Amino acid sequence: MAHDSILSALEKRELPLELPTPHLAELRGAFTSLYLRGELRGCVGYALPKESVWRAVAETARAAAFEDTRFYPVTLPEAQALEIELSILSPPQSISADAIEVGRHGLLITMGAHRGLLLPQVPAEHRWDRVTFLEHTCRKAGLPLDAWKNGAKIEAFTAEVFGDGNDRAS
Repeated sequence: MAHDSILSALEKRELPLELPTPHLAELRGAFTSLYLRGELRGCVGYALPKESVWRAVAETARAAAFEDTRFYPVTLPEAQALEIELSILSPPQSISADAIEVGRHGLLITMGAHRGLLLPQVPAEHRWDRVTFLEHTCRKAGLPLDAWKNGAKIEAFTAEVFGDGNDRAS
C-alpha cells in the first residue's frame, strides 16, 4: 500500500480504496519511514489515531515521499528503489520516566505548544540509555534537554514495525 501510494502520486493515477482486511480499518497512529540505499529519505506520521491504518499508511507514505521538508521530493527512479518501514502505533499513555523501556516504548513529550516524538526503534538503533532517549525527545520538541524533569508531559506508546526487509514488533 505504501509503495503504491507513492507510485500512484508520481504517475498521477487514483489509488485503490478497497480494504483488504477489517483489521486495516482500525484507527491507529502510524509513521512511514523511507530509506534509499540504507539512508533515511523521509519520515512522516501521526502520533494519535485519526485515520484507519489503511488510510494512515497511504497518507503518511505520500507525505514522507513529497512533504518531509528535510528532503527533496522523491523521484520516480528513487520511488522504485525505496525501502519502506511502517510503524503502527498503540495509543500514547502517560508514563513516568522510570517506567520507560528503551527499545519497547516510543516517546511523545509535550510542553506548551512544543511536542517531540521518537519511535521505539530510534533509541535502540543508537544504543541510547533511558535518559539520553528522554533528552533527544525533548530536543526534537525544541525544549531544553531536561524538560522531562521540569513539567513536560511524557507519554509512551509501542509500535508494530514492519516493511521491506524487516518484520519485528517493538
